[in-house]
Amino acid sequence: MEGREQMLYNHVADLKPRGALRMAARRPSSGERRCLRAAASLLLGAFAGYLVAALIASTSQDQFLCPANGPDGLRMDNSTLQPEELILADLKGLHNSSQSLLFVGVMTAQKYLDTRAKAVYETWGRELPGRMAFFSSGTSETNQSIPLVALQGVDDSYPPQKKSFLMLKYMYEHFGDHFEWFLRADDDVYVRPEKLEAFLRSIDSRKPQFIGQAGRGSQEEFGLLSLEFDENFCMGGPGVIMSRATLAKVAPHVSYCLRNLYTTHEDVELGRCVQKFAGIPCTWSYEMQTILYHNSSGNQAFTGRLKYKEVHRAITLHPVKQHKHLYRVHNYMRSMKISDLQQQSLNLRRDIGHMSALLGDPPPAQSQKYSPETIMGLAPSLLKFQPKSVTDVIPWEFFTNALYSDKNANPRRRMELPLREGLDDVVREVMEMTNAFSRQRGRILDFKEVLYGYHHVNPIAGQELVLDMQLVYRKYRGRKMTIPVRRHTYLQRAFSGLSIRETVDGQDPPKTQEIEQSKENLQAIAGGVLGPAYALVQQPEQRVIPNPAKDKLITFLVPLSGRLKTFHRFLSLYEEICIQGRQATALVLVLFPSDEVTETVALVRSIQKRHPSAAISILPVFVPFARGMALQLGAAHVQAHNEDTILFFVDVDIVFTAASLQRIRLNTIKGKSAYFPIVFSEFDPHVVYGNNSDSQSRNHFLINDNTGYWRNYGFGIASAYPADLNVVGGFNTAIKGWGKEDVDLFDKFVKSKISVFRAADPGMVHVFHIVECDTSLDPQQFAMCQGTRANTYGGSMQLSRILDKYPEILQIANKNRVAAVAS
Repeated sequence: MEGREQMLYNHVADLKPRGALRMAARRPSSGERRCLRAAASLLLGAFAGYLVAALIASTSQDQFLCPANGPDGLRMDNSTLQPEELILADLKGLHNSSQSLLFVGVMTAQKYLDTRAKAVYETWGRELPGRMAFFSSGTSETNQSIPLVALQGVDDSYPPQKKSFLMLKYMYEHFGDHFEWFLRADDDVYVRPEKLEAFLRSIDSRKPQFIGQAGRGSQEEFGLLSLEFDENFCMGGPGVIMSRATLAKVAPHVSYCLRNLYTTHEDVELGRCVQKFAGIPCTWSYEMQTILYHNSSGNQAFTGRLKYKEVHRAITLHPVKQHKHLYRVHNYMRSMKISDLQQQSLNLRRDIGHMSALLGDPPPAQSQKYSPETIMGLAPSLLKFQPKSVTDVIPWEFFTNALYSDKNANPRRRMELPLREGLDDVVREVMEMTNAFSRQRGRILDFKEVLYGYHHVNPIAGQELVLDMQLVYRKYRGRKMTIPVRRHTYLQRAFSGLSIRETVDGQDPPKTQEIEQSKENLQAIAGGVLGPAYALVQQPEQRVIPNPAKDKLITFLVPLSGRLKTFHRFLSLYEEICIQGRQATALVLVLFPSDEVTETVALVRSIQKRHPSAAISILPVFVPFARGMALQLGAAHVQAHNEDTILFFVDVDIVFTAASLQRIRLNTIKGKSAYFPIVFSEFDPHVVYGNNSDSQSRNHFLINDNTGYWRNYGFGIASAYPADLNVVGGFNTAIKGWGKEDVDLFDKFVKSKISVFRAADPGMVHVFHIVECDTSLDPQQFAMCQGTRANTYGGSMQLSRILDKYPEILQIANKNRVAAVAS
């Protein structure tokens, strides 16, 4: 029986699947069946014993990995696999592959697992050229999908010396043979994986390396850290990097280092341990302060502006104390990657254009000469755009500390924020290109200031700049020297391709649910099984989903006292745009006492009679006119009936378009954003068109420098949700008379968590009317009123012509100014 059993085993092992099929053709005898059952029982028992032993071994380990999803979607379940098996799951390639270059151990604590640790894993942790694990106390656990190693016998007390050393020991014992480099990091550091990878690949990982920002303690601690004159340590915050050779020499002696601690500083003791057993100090390099960047602002670090050279040059940023700012920093780094990719795309287009010229391809046709594809393929040059006449010439603006322009109403003015920010970007990029090979050349150029420059925006080529920069040349290799130098440079910032993304309330709109299956696709799926029956399959109709932005209800809140003629124009426009245009709108008229109340109510009744379904109501107020109080009463009235509506605070002087209503819906987001459009304000029509012009028949939407100006400092026209208005505190009802209530509300929104969206809206125009300034107003209100009245009189061109025609006006103004100075 034993011989036949052995012969049967050999037969199956040699032939594999095909032999097993042949055996199935002959029915085994009863003796053979007993032997097979016995063999199966032995195999099953051995397998069960192996599972039990593995389960016992797994529960006796000192470390456990909390269930989580791995980087490739593997479910991390500690009931079947060991921590190291889970972290190494699906690891491919050799040691210098993109997957096994680096292992990162992140020290964290139970209270940060759901915030900082999760943010680290979901941001830069997913882009590592290797693997990551989070090390916490022995009792730590989390429901988050992060690779967690709970170190038995370790708590979350500070300083985390035991946690740090046992983490390094764990990393070496379980991953020492799989990775070249090991990074010890905190959960409040942000790492740029692509820059770290490029940096590590430039260093020999076979040698002992201990890389970090070297320190010897603060001034108060000098001489108290038991460091020899030639000893230092790598500061832990910005990150500490070890090669495999270093970790191999240190990890076996962790117990000794823990028993011989001289200070309470974890990073100091780690540096002492590395010095003793690996024989190397932390890298003595000034460059490490910029590569591994530590911001000394504490909790406020990296919460503000990120566009500065230290952030752009760094590999690690520390500390990012608030986990939400980790996502913010990550998004900023992604935007930088997008810019780099756009520049690469532009360079490729230029290469294609250059090669096409070398190959003798015909030049583009006149109709395509200024197409985006053609323009983006041209190298930087002053000849990209060739004006055909003098009127096509684009003037340059000159700037030093101020900006000089002959086309602006204020020829000498402060440089606008977008231009200043763009100039900072240009200077930073120029210096990065200039110093790209500074390490090899042993010299560096430091930027000092822009002495002067010229710029203009070319609609074809982009922004063009000519800069005269003051630099400092520093040579730090060989014969050291420092020399001030000047550099003139011509630059172009080309436009990239236009990118449009539609959102609804800041979110991507829902996609339409549709199924498109052609006959060929259906045949391919069915494999011919269905035969001609596919012809009976009906293609479903595309389901049309309503546009949430277009369906938002806008409630107009209009305060009114008298001004019947102006209100008649406003009401006629509302009827045309909103009612006849089937817009989702409502109108609430907050009516104050006046001599025209009866006529005003009659106008409203007439439009209600023509359109019975129109939502128009009158809210009477029996006190003197106060715009802030009127709008606050109107908002409370609307909220009592419908909280899910946009409140649009508007005056009867405004004319609007349907497109402007859509912008209100798009830019007013509940709980997120309020909209304060910049309205175009008309000049006095008698100044613009002359005394004989018919001011009532003119086109109010003729927008240029001669007809009006953008009211940049006007905040009276706005939109917000009732709940958001309540959050900021609403209008100040104590403000009486003209103005100031809008500025007060704008300031409240700026200081709140509700963001403010502000942009020029060509669909809203403030029709000219003479501003009457009551002398009994508050001095600040009276000054604002007079300023508005002066601004709406006319533009600089019209005023210059008036002064040229009537020079006595200027003489009177000079006399008044001299008298005012003398007094």
